[in-house]
Amino acid sequence: MQPKFKRTKYACYFSYLAMASIFSLPPMLFLTFRETYGISYTLLGTLVLINFCTQMTIDLIFTFFAKFFNIKATVRVMPLLTSVGLLTYALVPTLFPQHAYVGLVIGTVIFSVAAGLSEVLLSPVVASLPSENPERDMSALHSLYAYGVVTVVLLSTAFFALFGRENWMYLTLFWAALPLLSSLLFCLSPFPEVKLSADEERQSTRGRKRAVGMALCVGCIFFGSCAENAMTNWISSYVESALGISKTLGDILGLLLFGVLLGLTRTVYAKYGRNIQKVLFWGMAGAVVCYLTAALSPWPMLSLFACVLTGICTSMLWPGTLILMEEKFPAPGVAAYALMAAGGDLGASIAPQMLGVVVDTTAASGWAQTLAPTLSLSAEQLGMKVGMLTAVIFPVLGVLLLLYIRRYFKKTI
Repeated sequence: MQPKFKRTKYACYFSYLAMASIFSLPPMLFLTFRETYGISYTLLGTLVLINFCTQMTIDLIFTFFAKFFNIKATVRVMPLLTSVGLLTYALVPTLFPQHAYVGLVIGTVIFSVAAGLSEVLLSPVVASLPSENPERDMSALHSLYAYGVVTVVLLSTAFFALFGRENWMYLTLFWAALPLLSSLLFCLSPFPEVKLSADEERQSTRGRKRAVGMALCVGCIFFGSCAENAMTNWISSYVESALGISKTLGDILGLLLFGVLLGLTRTVYAKYGRNIQKVLFWGMAGAVVCYLTAALSPWPMLSLFACVLTGICTSMLWPGTLILMEEKFPAPGVAAYALMAAGGDLGASIAPQMLGVVVDTTAASGWAQTLAPTLSLSAEQLGMKVGMLTAVIFPVLGVLLLLYIRRYFKKTI
């Protein structure tokens, strides 16, 4: 890589790393928000829905209107939006003491716009940089999200242990400051020429077979995203509430290890991986087993182990589907990537929200009030387990879709 572009690459890397805070920090605060402000699990799940629906909107906008944006300026502003969104979260006790959920929604929308922009723009920027090994650069970029999650969970858990969950707003201020460094790096870095031609993208997706194949890939990334994000967003609350494991231990052994395995598996695949269709199939099948075990096991540590192993199983479901698309449709164009991102964001919004609705509905039901004591559980704990059991439908459907995908591409491509 030419020396003058190294800072640009590192700015993209750091931005992706810092972006992890907006996905992993809010789920760690779900129970705090519930206990402090009385926010239901359904509304907490709705924050996740808002997050990914906002990102999906950005994805679709760039699918059709990318040529109207100044990419260089947009990338530089993007980290500032992350900071403003997290700052809004931190100021909820001050600005929205009686309407905390309103403040959380506003903050979520703001940093979700930044997340959508990073999802659509950082990959093309890195791909446009002159490099001796562009595949390694791209793999490194996408692996950094998982390592960012690990960093956020580790530092946040240490903060909660030292200063208590009631001081969560100061921790949020810290995470809000980091993206400012990304913005500074982008302002000091040169930008490559990023091609986002809508005409070329339309040409790359012509034909009925290609359209059907793309639709299958979008469906695959949807179910893979559901399987990953249902666990990512609820593992912290599930381990603490349903399994009765302390928050500190649960976050370290749960969300932290989940992120470690997610990142390590992606790194290993980037170096040694092949035959992505088999990887996707067995990853989806493994997620089915993990969700069933997490929901039905009577032993808390086995359930925790299953939650953590979901990190390995789901690690390649999103990036692996992109690899599959690239194999079947060479040079797909930015519109195709944006469409795939929209499919992934849709899954990441629907699955956590559905799980939250199931938890609240089950916990409030008469049969749960009756059944829970016989299982030595509270109604809320039973609701959590039913929610986790319901989420298994996504990887199950993913397995069936992948079986069809294998047959379809054998016949048509």
